[in-house]
Amino acid sequence: MEPCCQQTKKKRVLLKLSGEALINEGHRGINPQALKEIAEEIADAYRCGNCELTIVLGGGNIWRGVRDGGGVIDRVNSDNMGMLATVINALALQSALEDAGVPTRVLTSINIYQLAEPFVRRKAERHLEKGRIVIFAGGTGNPFFTTDSAAALRASEINADVLLKATQVDGVYDSDPRKNPDAKLIHKITYADAIAKQLQFMDTAALALCLENKVPVQVFNLHKKGNIKKALCGEEVGTVIY
Repeated sequence: MEPCCQQTKKKRVLLKLSGEALINEGHRGINPQALKEIAEEIADAYRCGNCELTIVLGGGNIWRGVRDGGGVIDRVNSDNMGMLATVINALALQSALEDAGVPTRVLTSINIYQLAEPFVRRKAERHLEKGRIVIFAGGTGNPFFTTDSAAALRASEINADVLLKATQVDGVYDSDPRKNPDAKLIHKITYADAIAKQLQFMDTAALALCLENKVPVQVFNLHKKGNIKKALCGEEVGTVIY
């Protein structure tokens, strides 16, 4: 991919972060220091060049859907609570990004007028044209869908040039690196080959959306400082699926 700072046309990017980006390992909720650090890294990356940046955050640091429901809360309500958790994370990240000097707007798929704007594609595009970061919250607005699916959906809707998925590992491997110490990192692979090899880097619904709408995905390690900037500026980091 061509570095965004060398493009004449602005590169439109969707960055997918898990809720774990906002916590210290082994904890839940939002850690102010972790929030500050991730916001500063995103702000620094955003200033790297000629890019329009959107973000989708997970909510697993607050609520893990049916897993946290423990059989007492039904799946639909559990997923609805997870969607609300992504709104909490989005508002926190918005505040931290604006504190870092970057104007940011939160658009939600569920109506919470007092807290954020409802998602409208054209409104999101106007914000991007005005140089604002846009955070999409509330998942897809429907239960039974992951925030990976929400990221793939929004990336498709706004015609993103790439979906950057920040994870806990360095990229996509030919086998599970947690089980196989000899697993090899794949640097580039087509969707067809990734599907044929049954590589796990996002859920089936998200994968189908990206494949159908020709949105390349770049998977990289969130915890290596500078990786967000490298990915946003089109440098080779992690794995590119195209």
